[in-house]
Amino acid sequence: MESTINIENVVASTKLADEFNLQKIEAELEGAEYNKEKFPGLVYRVKSPKAAFLIFTSGKVVCTGAKNVGDVRTVITNMAKTLKSIGFDTINLEPEIHVQNIVASADLKTDLNLNAIALGLGLENIEYEPEQFPGLVYRIKQPKVVVLIFSSGKLVVTGGKSPEECEEGVRIVRRQLENMGLL
Repeated sequence: MESTINIENVVASTKLADEFNLQKIEAELEGAEYNKEKFPGLVYRVKSPKAAFLIFTSGKVVCTGAKNVGDVRTVITNMAKTLKSIGFDTINLEPEIHVQNIVASADLKTDLNLNAIALGLGLENIEYEPEQFPGLVYRIKQPKVVVLIFSSGKLVVTGGKSPEECEEGVRIVRRQLENMGLL
């Protein structure tokens, strides 16, 4: 039985300009928050598609909260157009977008024995301290993702740069659990 992942969050970065005046953006964009004593960037949230931006004086922008890579492109393009419309003339309207991290979830739909999994996977790639954290942390080398495995059968995959890497992380866990007779 193949489990499908649900993308929970896509974090991506880009550079929209050589520099930004964050006070000007805060003054022009309703809901923008800039308090450089608390955080060096401006925070701006958009509703459709839902995402949040961290905008820095360096011209760099981090987009977080999107549910898929397509939405990231849409909201970053919209943000670039919005910044141009409020007087930033040197905005890059077709920026190179770098996906930094995808967080996805999956459900194996069965209870798991984390102690047996910890022993079976071997200690070099896992962390399991149930007093500290209720899940088993499994670091996969290829693709370079981290899978949190919970006794409920739920998985959280983080560190992927594409949905395919997250899917592959789930496939690897499923295959190893099947091979150990734990699934």
